[in-house]
Amino acid sequence: MKVCVDYDKCTGLGLCESLAPEFFEVQDDGSLELLQTEGAESQRAELEEAVRACPTEALSLEG
Repeated sequence: MKVCVDYDKCTGLGLCESLAPEFFEVQDDGSLELLQTEGAESQRAELEEAVRACPTEALSLEG
């Protein structure tokens, strides 16, 4: 599945990073870096939790 970020909505709060640190990293300037764009099926639950936790709805999954 593909991990998608709407950078216009992202505020860099970091909930995604705390839930899926191998995919998301908030930089010192508050911007979000997507470390991996593709997730395995075995990582779906972790990624879905990160997507649900995003207060600005900047994250989504495709596939």
